[in-house]
Amino acid sequence: MSSRLDDMYREVILDHYRSPRGKKPLQKANVLSDGINPACGDQIALSAQIENGVLKDVHVDCRGCAISVASGSMLAEAVKGRPFDEVRKLAETVRKMLRGESDLQLPEEFEDIESLKGVRNFPVRVKCALLAWVTLVEGLDRYAAGKTTEKAVVSTEQE
Repeated sequence: MSSRLDDMYREVILDHYRSPRGKKPLQKANVLSDGINPACGDQIALSAQIENGVLKDVHVDCRGCAISVASGSMLAEAVKGRPFDEVRKLAETVRKMLRGESDLQLPEEFEDIESLKGVRNFPVRVKCALLAWVTLVEGLDRYAAGKTTEKAVVSTEQE
């Protein structure tokens, strides 16, 4: 990757870190999930509201490094208003991208998420970028199982 491209990606990540999206708390949430990355102490509290199969709104409160906060912010922007199944597919695509299991190009509308692709060159930081996505998937799994009032708690240790 050229240094010019590195600089552009760095700016996107820093923008999300400095001005995280999805910070507005939700009045009604039926997906509740907390996540932690024990390797570096990143934490996230995620809640979402699903109506008629669509992720109507999402709240992300992430505390940690720039990568984890930026990833949570990008998640909040990307999933809001999308169908449940589409969100699950996006989360799996991001997971594969971060692990280097896929070189799939994300659609242009997700270009901010694409900026996280460089994280896979730093294996210790991959869990930072994955935290928001695994926390979301755990919450969605609980929602699908009808556990809408129990808060899911997930760790990146299994990642």
